[in-house]
Amino acid sequence: MREFYRDFFSTIWLLWVITWLMFSLNVKVTVRRQDTLPRMLNTGLMICAAAPLFAPRFPVAGLTERFLPESQWPFWATLGAVLTLVGLLFMVWARIYLGRNWSGVAALKADHELVTSGPYGLVRHPIYSGLALAFIGTALALGQWRGVLAVVLMLIAIWHRVAVEERLMRQQFGTAYDAYARCVRALVPRII
Repeated sequence: MREFYRDFFSTIWLLWVITWLMFSLNVKVTVRRQDTLPRMLNTGLMICAAAPLFAPRFPVAGLTERFLPESQWPFWATLGAVLTLVGLLFMVWARIYLGRNWSGVAALKADHELVTSGPYGLVRHPIYSGLALAFIGTALALGQWRGVLAVVLMLIAIWHRVAVEERLMRQQFGTAYDAYARCVRALVPRII
């Protein structure tokens, strides 16, 4: 059973990476992006968040201890698998809706459009919402403190990226973005 879940998580994350790379081939030209140093720091933080979650052996004492009871592992692994899959699919849906406006970093594209429908009608940053949900799901299935660390680091990186993108969108779209932001929450529908 554990091998199934190990293979399941490896497979869905790998499929997501391949899908994401394929999507990145067809984007508009970038006209403005976040400064290099903050962008590199944010990307580095995201990589540091992924490391404890996906490293097969994590050599930091205490972080491989369980925060969820071993006896309930099948429940948490199943819930984690569902949350991870939903999060990754939500990200793909958002990426499809965003189309050629997408960028791997906080940026504005040539002829950038303000997308407010589909998943963007639920939250302003559905890719980050999906990423957070997928990380939470994978951490639950793992059940170790390193998963908690990974989620905390990823949430910090996401919060920073959202703040940068919000500034760019307000500069680009002005009152139209302000009106959109008043109606649609940033990360969690009706909450955050």
